[in-house]
Amino acid sequence: MLKAPSGAPKAAEKPYSDTHHTITRTDPYAWLRDDNWQAVMKNPQALDADIRAHLEAENAYADAVMAPTAALQDQLFAEMRGRIQEDEAGVPVNQGLLSWVTRYVTGGEHPLICCGPRDAEIAAMRTIIDGNHEAEGKEFFKIINHAACPDGKLLAWGYDDKGSEYFTVRFRDIESGDDLPDTLHDTGGSFGWSACGEYLFYVAIDENHRPHKIMRHAFGTQQSEDACIYEEADSGFFIGLSETRSGRFLIISAHDHETAEAHIIDAHHPMAAPICVAPRETGIEYEVDDDAARDRLIIVTNWNGDTKADDFQIVSAPVPTSTGDKSDWQFVRTHKAGCLVLDALPFQDHMAVLVRENALPRIILVALADNDETDIAFDEEAYDVSFGSMAEYDSAILRFTYASMTTPTQTFDFDMDSGARALRKTQNVPSGHAADDYVTRRITATGHDGAQIPVSLLYHKDTKLDASAPVLLYGYGSYGITIPAAFSVTRLSLVDRGFIYAIAHIRGGRACGHNWFMQGRGPQKTNTFRDFVASAEALIEGGFTKPGQISIHGGSAGGLLVGATVNLAPDLFCSAIAEVPFVDVLTTMLDASLPLTPPEWPEWGNPIESAEAYQLIAGYAPYENIEAKAYPHILATGGLTDPRVTYWEPAKWIARLRATRQDDGLSLLRTEMSAGHGGKAGRFNQLHEIAFVYAFVLLTHGLSLGGEE
Repeated sequence: MLKAPSGAPKAAEKPYSDTHHTITRTDPYAWLRDDNWQAVMKNPQALDADIRAHLEAENAYADAVMAPTAALQDQLFAEMRGRIQEDEAGVPVNQGLLSWVTRYVTGGEHPLICCGPRDAEIAAMRTIIDGNHEAEGKEFFKIINHAACPDGKLLAWGYDDKGSEYFTVRFRDIESGDDLPDTLHDTGGSFGWSACGEYLFYVAIDENHRPHKIMRHAFGTQQSEDACIYEEADSGFFIGLSETRSGRFLIISAHDHETAEAHIIDAHHPMAAPICVAPRETGIEYEVDDDAARDRLIIVTNWNGDTKADDFQIVSAPVPTSTGDKSDWQFVRTHKAGCLVLDALPFQDHMAVLVRENALPRIILVALADNDETDIAFDEEAYDVSFGSMAEYDSAILRFTYASMTTPTQTFDFDMDSGARALRKTQNVPSGHAADDYVTRRITATGHDGAQIPVSLLYHKDTKLDASAPVLLYGYGSYGITIPAAFSVTRLSLVDRGFIYAIAHIRGGRACGHNWFMQGRGPQKTNTFRDFVASAEALIEGGFTKPGQISIHGGSAGGLLVGATVNLAPDLFCSAIAEVPFVDVLTTMLDASLPLTPPEWPEWGNPIESAEAYQLIAGYAPYENIEAKAYPHILATGGLTDPRVTYWEPAKWIARLRATRQDDGLSLLRTEMSAGHGGKAGRFNQLHEIAFVYAFVLLTHGLSLGGEE
């Protein structure tokens, strides 16, 4: 039996107590939170020396425990890299007189952003941004956005060189390839141009890492001269910025997890103040796009007069000339319970609507001349569909991507006039991939209250379904996010070794509609964790596996899922992997200075103001509920500059877990000391992290180091 070797770091205990609602709790590991965390986000070297020493000791211990798997990790890495086309390129996107594409070169970690004349072949395009060159000498580097100005002479591009999501924006002359002096620091990464190309609008981040202002930068001036055109007064609201494909507007979105408000900026009048589409109303959400041909806005919303359209619907509104309201919203596609509207894209003559029904996505095309609807059909039992990259409104071509757990991603251009479907690209797997060698299917787990929980499965056709197969069960279950049943080149390394890979579409996501999300948040949050347990039990009851043969995996809020689940039902699982896990929920929700805390209160509850919310969160928070009992083997990861789930959450969790658990199982922590929420940057660097995780899974399941049973 695998046992934790001696020499594990023992974190010092420095008890810190706080009292809320007459309840006092003591945290022995609160000291792992650096009081100087804001500075650490921008300069990792500012980390307190004692904290750094502890994290480095944890890293050394994890590496020592995993050292016997070094050859296996190399093997896994080679397999996964062998499934990636190294000189891969996307499908070009036309925008005005230019065509843009992102591509890679053999051996390159980072993308190249290239452009050429409209409809140019990729080989004829020039490289405007070489991510590999820009990353030279940097421990972390990631390009996050780019946008050409309307006349095609300048490219605004943003990057992160710390992993902390403080993005820098530069301006590159497309003809010369040189960056110009204008530089914007501490941005949120989203930006858009005025129609004249003289101004760039962008999101500014405050000292607590919250997007709080929309700024207007006049090209050729200093950032200190930029004008604030919108400031969000509520620290509980995120703000973002996007451009409409029509080119008429930029959209400011302000929202938390249950309420939204949008303002439009007239791209042709950049000095004019933004106009509110409709003032925020608690519980009402809406997203705006432009239907220029009919001089109206298209809005996806849960507003339905005096009631709510739980699964959202589509309305139109006239373009407001001053603060608008909902009185003149007109129904375009009315609410249909059980058919969740995810997105609506207006075009010159059509509208493409992405919906999810019966836990599967599909596309509905609407001919705007007569509102006739046509479905684009898909056949597999479990799959994923999403809209692709499109930059133009005056077009009849809809781009979408299709994939399943057995089918590599395909990119299609669909002619909405003729109905012709053109395959533009199929994801290439250089080492070879025979879809017929694999099986994907959907089973249903029954929750504690009778809820029917979809679970997507992938396994090799030769895997024996005799109640003995090892399983890796993945889940998320928060914020309405649905994990798609899509293709992954990495998970094949487990499936080819006899694993069943399973995705539990649990409550807290929106796989089964908006109400599926509402049943897994706030006061009903524990449904999420119990659904995950029920999914594991369904795999056992279905004869796929047995207790102790299942490992569970999740990241961020999915790490909370993993932490809460091992507290609930530790005996079911062999091991658990929690990447950048949100495991110290109560402490974080009590700290209003942290970047995401105020915006997260609608999701989890506000334990500062509500004793009920305090007790609810305290009842499931993984860190609060570690008990003196046996646990599965556990691996947690963190990122030192992570602004979403701070590094100290997994560090505290592992420290308390190791000090409390009553068995010899592994409790490992690995912190990336120069990366944030997404881990290392670079497409191959990330494969090393996945290989480490999969080697941990294989090790804990007792498979040989060579990967054979």
